[in-house]
Amino acid sequence: MSRDRALLERALERGEQDGGNVEFKERLLRDIHLEGGRRESLAAQLRHRLLSGDGEATYVLGVTDDGGLAGVDPDTFSETMDVLSLLAEEADAHIDDVQTWGIGDGLVGLASIRDGAVLETDDEHVVIGTAGHVDHGKSTLVGSLVTGKPDDGDGATRAYLDVQPHEVERGLSADLSYAVYGFDDDGPVRVRNPNRKSDRAEVVEEADRLVSFVDTVGHEPWLRTTIRGLVGQKLDYGLLVVAADDGPTRTTREHLGVLLATDLPTIVAITKTDAVDDERVEEVEREVERVLRDVDKSPLRIARHGVDAAVEEISERVVPIVETSALTMNGLDALDELFDRLPKTSQDTGEFRMYVDRSYSVTGVGAVASGTVMAGEVEAGDELLIGPMPDGRFQDVEVRSIEMHYHQVDKARAGRIVGIALKGIKESAIERGMVLLPGDADPDPVREFEAEVMVLNHPTRIGDGYEPVVHLETIGEAAAFYPEDGRLLPGDTGETTVRFKFRPYLVEEGQKFVFREGRSKGVGTVTDVTPSR
Repeated sequence: MSRDRALLERALERGEQDGGNVEFKERLLRDIHLEGGRRESLAAQLRHRLLSGDGEATYVLGVTDDGGLAGVDPDTFSETMDVLSLLAEEADAHIDDVQTWGIGDGLVGLASIRDGAVLETDDEHVVIGTAGHVDHGKSTLVGSLVTGKPDDGDGATRAYLDVQPHEVERGLSADLSYAVYGFDDDGPVRVRNPNRKSDRAEVVEEADRLVSFVDTVGHEPWLRTTIRGLVGQKLDYGLLVVAADDGPTRTTREHLGVLLATDLPTIVAITKTDAVDDERVEEVEREVERVLRDVDKSPLRIARHGVDAAVEEISERVVPIVETSALTMNGLDALDELFDRLPKTSQDTGEFRMYVDRSYSVTGVGAVASGTVMAGEVEAGDELLIGPMPDGRFQDVEVRSIEMHYHQVDKARAGRIVGIALKGIKESAIERGMVLLPGDADPDPVREFEAEVMVLNHPTRIGDGYEPVVHLETIGEAAAFYPEDGRLLPGDTGETTVRFKFRPYLVEEGQKFVFREGRSKGVGTVTDVTPSR
């Protein structure tokens, strides 16, 4: 029997006892259980269960009053969860976790409810994107930072990030992964057991200041995913890692180019300093400094100038360098101090906007769109638009709930990496590159736009009809270029029309993008948009 099913069996065995914290409900319906005095009565019942359970209650859903497994259809289960969420809010509590099981054609669920209002995420929240060559220790460094635990020499701490099972087996990241830790007046607030979602949620709840990591992919075949992580998230800083036993590689230079193309203030961490002698560390540090100077950046060694100087000087021009080892924990205290003190750099301007990076479906909850809030804020219950669909239209949806690093929040502001459960759309209709907007917005989907581009690398010239992949926000789409002067050579900057090949997207003036095709790469800025007709 699975652990989750065992929880259900234990709840059924305990039953509803006087003074107990377990409640059985077959279904909860809006037009019955929220009408008249039923809402207040059921909220009082929930408060009683919470008091009996020292702030925790368990609701077994889809069962009869005597604990028989009845099961309810998915739509009814979804409505039951909506009503239970409203009752929890009335009782100054929140739903902490939901597990479901199929019973015949229906569902049975176990909802864990915790006392205390849902967290408002008003505190400062810095988001950092990692980059660097495969096996240079990005995920391992982040894992040691968020836990405060040294690595075992075999990359054990990288498993503390949100990664897929096949990634753990191979020791390589194949998609973006996420991690979080924070700070309060006493110092770092770390994740005790990153394999427990509830422990990561506690960091969000307890810390006064949060630091989220978007950990990208170092393997060259997944450069597209790395670009998505660095361009499609609302990052405050970049963290470029360079292994002391390998030094800067072509991938290092490519990732640095993407970071600098987005005007992102960047820190370089030289990792694996335990694996080589001091002379090799010094040699790699000088190589890194040369790479930075080649792109007109000023390196600043933290070991020489201190954290105070790094905090004051870091900018699009100045790049701090820190020596680290996840094995000995050398240099991680300097990174802690940096991340605790660095100011947020991304600006919150305009109404709510979130580009979809991922989507998934949760039984009993429905479709969830995940991404970084780029502007404004969103609350549970808000009416939104999502799109554009392939035909250019936007669809009305409603926010069921919002989750950030496994902790339910009542609202999310710009810079938060969140999952938003949506009512009114199936998960299969949501695609990466779509955008969530306020319900009263009047968006114009874009099939083509004008841009100023710089060609960083290309074997020949770029002429009419050149078709790279354009990475803008979370959009990754083939597009045709039509340069104003007919052609663009490596190193050239010029105007071009960019036309998406397959479908429209929401594109706005001022947005930056990266384009690539094979080893050809460039950057651009949207200068004008032409709405689809």
